[in-house]
Amino acid sequence: MSEAAENSSAQLETPVEPTVSNSGSQSNMSAPSVKDAKDELNDFDVDQQPVLEIPIKPASAYVTISIFCTMIGFGGFISGWDTGTIGGFLAHPDYLRRFGSKHHDGSYYFSNVRTGLVVSIFNIGGLIGCLTLGDLANRIGRKMALVAVVIIFIIGLIIQIASIDKWYQYFIGRIISGMGVGAISIFSPMLLSEVAPKHLRGTLGSMYQLMVTFGIFLGDCTNYGTKAYDNSVQWRVPLGLSFAWCLFMIAAMFFVPESPRYLMEVGKVEEAKASIATSNKVSVEDPGVQAEIDLITAGIEAEKAAGSASWMELFSRKGKVFPRLFMCCMLQTLQQLTGCNYFFYYGTVVFQAVGLKDSYETSIVFGIVNFASTFVAFYVVDRFGRRRCLMWGAAAMVACYVVYASVGVTRLHPHGDDGPTSKGAGNCMIVFSCFFIFCFACTWAPIAWIIVSETFPLRIKPKGMALANGCNWFWNFLISFFTPFITGAINFYYGYVFMGCMVFAYGYVFFFVPETKGLTLEEVNEMWEEGILPWKSPNWVPSAKRDASMDMEALQHDDKPMYKRMFSRN
Repeated sequence: MSEAAENSSAQLETPVEPTVSNSGSQSNMSAPSVKDAKDELNDFDVDQQPVLEIPIKPASAYVTISIFCTMIGFGGFISGWDTGTIGGFLAHPDYLRRFGSKHHDGSYYFSNVRTGLVVSIFNIGGLIGCLTLGDLANRIGRKMALVAVVIIFIIGLIIQIASIDKWYQYFIGRIISGMGVGAISIFSPMLLSEVAPKHLRGTLGSMYQLMVTFGIFLGDCTNYGTKAYDNSVQWRVPLGLSFAWCLFMIAAMFFVPESPRYLMEVGKVEEAKASIATSNKVSVEDPGVQAEIDLITAGIEAEKAAGSASWMELFSRKGKVFPRLFMCCMLQTLQQLTGCNYFFYYGTVVFQAVGLKDSYETSIVFGIVNFASTFVAFYVVDRFGRRRCLMWGAAAMVACYVVYASVGVTRLHPHGDDGPTSKGAGNCMIVFSCFFIFCFACTWAPIAWIIVSETFPLRIKPKGMALANGCNWFWNFLISFFTPFITGAINFYYGYVFMGCMVFAYGYVFFFVPETKGLTLEEVNEMWEEGILPWKSPNWVPSAKRDASMDMEALQHDDKPMYKRMFSRN
């Protein structure tokens, strides 16, 4: 190695410590910017320059961080619990008697409007929570932000449980609870992405969705257990159990590590090192820890040089910010347009239509399939990558909807809509519904949250995730509100609508979603800034690790016809 290269190497390996004023605020750091670091790396032969990385240990070494990520992901359980219980509430007699409308013959019912509002207003609360509470993560830290929004959820719970017979009081409580859960959907995946080791980020990032599915399953089981009662126990007990889940979540936040990126941003360098060391099961003195601190510091300095982030900056094309925002919003939109909540919110109602005597049992089956399938995601998301899983998932869900909708339209009522249903057709629809849930749970369910949590630069991350996750809650609202009207008008033809959305999703992922498997969050940012074509992103290598054989021009341009792009490997 030349003398100049050795000097460059020494500069890059020198630990960069920020200067902290006596008041505790962080002053100017002497770290190089990301661009400067990349330029220095290109000045010499990187083949001769070892890149310091935290060593990968056996799986047993990551038990502690896995437990911590389960605690962080438990925020998803709170959301899933609501999804699992609210569908059953709609069929409980006491709930109908208190909050429904009354027929002339004295029977109670929920109109389509009231059904849609009671179920879906929670999602409007989620949207409001995303947009108004998202910046808490930068102001008080990821962990304390989670504590704060769980308390907001508890306030909404109290209002709901205290409701006697005024549906609009229950309605208000669901809005407030939704605000808390909407903010949880930002902070929980955010903290997971920032504390998980990079080679396990996909797996541990799936903990949020695993907890969502666990919540749905236990919520379904609780509905089944309380259906025999003829009083408010039917719905107040499931609501009351939510207090226990909230208290567990709050207590867990005092044990899990804080985001090292947030700690570096507020000048707590030693705590950031300890957080990285805890996550990766190494000592604080490990050279790889210092190398990651240096990389985070460089990224923070580069972002600080650009000034404070504003909402309008999200719509800037500088640094590929707007394309990232649009991609994340589209992924969260398409996750809802899979039609997943068509089954989860209205499962008990839909499968009464196929002749089941106890649709609660079907909901429990769905919950088991959903929960168990998410474990498959732990393997596939880091084994095969984000892009391939999303495309496989979309293609498989298209096949499921073709069968489900076609059988529902042509075979379910062989003697007309007013006649009895076909047991064989009903069983077929249930089986393919389970296939659909399997395909969704191990691909689109967790991966959309993972990609959103790892795409944005640190400085605009809370705002970017707020808008992207807000799209998820908004479309969740639209689907849950309008489903009663749509199914009343077109019945099982509704499945063809979702099928078309999944055909579009396949193409969208291929052309617009880059692969981020195995990259640090800073490397993900670098890939976006270099303008790599998404379908060539699996071949991209970070600047600190690439050699002279890397053809950047080929990764940034492609003159092949569209059909060759989609059906060739390179």
